[in-house]
Amino acid sequence: MIVGLIGAGIQASRTPAMHEVEGRAHGLDYRYRLFDLEVLGVGDEALPELISQAERDGFTGLNITHPCKQAVIEYLTDLSDHARAIGAVNTILLRDGRRTGHNTDWSAFAESFRRGLPDAPVQNVVQLGAGGAGAATAYAALKLGVEQLFMFDIEYERAQQLADRLNMRSEHKRIAAVSDLDSVMTSVEGLIHATPTGMASHPGLPLPAQLLRSEMWVAEIVYFPLETELLGVAKAIGCRTLDGSAMAVCQAAEAFRWFTGIVPDAGRMRRCFEPDLE
Repeated sequence: MIVGLIGAGIQASRTPAMHEVEGRAHGLDYRYRLFDLEVLGVGDEALPELISQAERDGFTGLNITHPCKQAVIEYLTDLSDHARAIGAVNTILLRDGRRTGHNTDWSAFAESFRRGLPDAPVQNVVQLGAGGAGAATAYAALKLGVEQLFMFDIEYERAQQLADRLNMRSEHKRIAAVSDLDSVMTSVEGLIHATPTGMASHPGLPLPAQLLRSEMWVAEIVYFPLETELLGVAKAIGCRTLDGSAMAVCQAAEAFRWFTGIVPDAGRMRRCFEPDLE
């Protein structure tokens, strides 16, 4: 069984190891390949050929990551209900000539939040990032019961489009795109960070440190490094924090189930994920 990951700057990804170790544990000849756009020197315009190449080579499926989770949709034949609602895909099944897109990011974030911040207040929350990962975490936030989600993105129109799409599926308009981050940060109880800022390849803070308050919780989706600059600053002032590791493991476990039809041992995948992670 061959599967793969398409994305940019993915050489440090822990996903291949998690999948291959779990595959071997179930007696599978399971191989996981990387299609790194940076290494290949291409952008998301290469998606059609990369997916076709995977089909020709007999791949069972593909994982999709930044910056392709939204761009890939036009090259698929089918979408799950969740993927259609979110407008982003991170898992593709390649079967019988069809390409079916799923999203395991949203359920993974929701599960990691329930485990890591079980009693966190969710009346008013701000999210940074309205891209492919942000669409999934915003969808998860609604499922978690967030009453008001303020959506901020450096491209305001993208935040507005995501808010409009998800509000259409809710009886109450619970997401509002905002252009002035400073004004909403004074009243929110939590922050969801869903941009690449803080990754080893995109170091830095996604917002001014002075906007954080000790009574807030901060949930991160980045996992490499495990403690981003954002989480380090948040912890230093007393915020409750959630790193991106549980989300990474949960989304990989769900993708493995889609690819193989086997329910994986998430604990074993977590143990594979953790060694030597800085």
